[in-house]
Amino acid sequence: MSEPLHTAENNRARTPRVTRRVAVTALAATLLAGAAAPASATADGKAVPKAAAGQDRPELQKAIQAIVDAGFLGVQARVNDERGEWVGSAGKRKLGANAKPPANGRFRIGSSTKPFVATLVLQLVDDGEIKLDAPVADYLPKFKLDRRITVRMLLEHTSGLYNYTGEFRPDGSVEPGIPAAGKEWADVRFKTYQPEELVRFGLSRSARFEPGKSWSYSNTNYTLAQLLIEKVTGHSIAEEMKLRILGPLKLQGTVLPGASPELPRPHPHGYFRYQDATDQWKVIDVTRQNPSMTAAAGDMISTTQDLHRFFSALNGGKLLSAKLLAEMRKTHPKSAGPFGSYGLGTYVQDMGPNCGTVLHHNGSTAGGYVSVMYGTPDGKKTLTASITFGDAAPDLGQAFPKARDNLLKQVFCSHMPSPN
Repeated sequence: MSEPLHTAENNRARTPRVTRRVAVTALAATLLAGAAAPASATADGKAVPKAAAGQDRPELQKAIQAIVDAGFLGVQARVNDERGEWVGSAGKRKLGANAKPPANGRFRIGSSTKPFVATLVLQLVDDGEIKLDAPVADYLPKFKLDRRITVRMLLEHTSGLYNYTGEFRPDGSVEPGIPAAGKEWADVRFKTYQPEELVRFGLSRSARFEPGKSWSYSNTNYTLAQLLIEKVTGHSIAEEMKLRILGPLKLQGTVLPGASPELPRPHPHGYFRYQDATDQWKVIDVTRQNPSMTAAAGDMISTTQDLHRFFSALNGGKLLSAKLLAEMRKTHPKSAGPFGSYGLGTYVQDMGPNCGTVLHHNGSTAGGYVSVMYGTPDGKKTLTASITFGDAAPDLGQAFPKARDNLLKQVFCSHMPSPN
């Protein structure tokens, strides 16, 4: 569940106390993490031998240690590039313990789910089961959608549909949707939502603009995409994802949990910090939470290794035809911001001289977890990571962006000096 970072950053300073957690959660969606460790672990907890070519990289260790120093509880990260593979973790696995997070532990990936869903839809387009520019109403007539809303508009967030987890108003305040922040979310974090229920909530609110006329990030779009997949295939999205993506790529640490609150081991713990009715700060462990609030807009669980395998395969042309991969990277001009422009389930960002173009889609849950997924257009270089919140309040306005940007430069830019 995450708004795009540039929207959250532009509005963060102007949001009232009751909505601050929404902005912080949105901001966290594209933050980066990780630190070096002598060995990693598989999703089953087995040790992975130290990678001789790629592991000895003090510049990455320093860059990602700065993420922990900025106030986060723990990080795990993975870099794959021409030097090999580097994996590591830093910080703590949970409050009150000294152990680091498992270097390939499972975590909640939030809106990093969206590229998986967009890929699945585009595979069905490749197969002739769905037409990219056909009205969604042709496939899902029961919702009585505006016939101008196409499948493409769902994937690129140009439908204009209200985001059921809340919207930013023009003045920077937040119009709440379903409980997705603060004490309100903490109290209902085990509630089960049905995808159709979430869509109907979004449709009960006024559209933000006419279909195709602008751009606005909305989880309603991707929950509709889930229902579209299920209607066309006759299978649950979990079954179809396993058949088309998870199985072929052997992504054994990745699951669509549905309404299950469990996070398979090994995993780091995630925490949620909020103010109660008396303005007292409270911290709770939200490792267990019901992810059905976002459905296929952000409910998946994965590992840094699986995210690397997926994003490398996707960008390397192994999951989509060249034509559909080009469509995925065709961005909408109204989506342009400091972190690139949005295509069909992925951001495309020009990082400037000596860095080049990267593709990415990061994510966050309502509480506890942030995911990171970056890669080059040829799929040969990736950065995947997770960050967990603890009981501190990280400086998301100054210290963290500096550490985040340095990590990105260390991975994707040439001739970068090691951080001090």
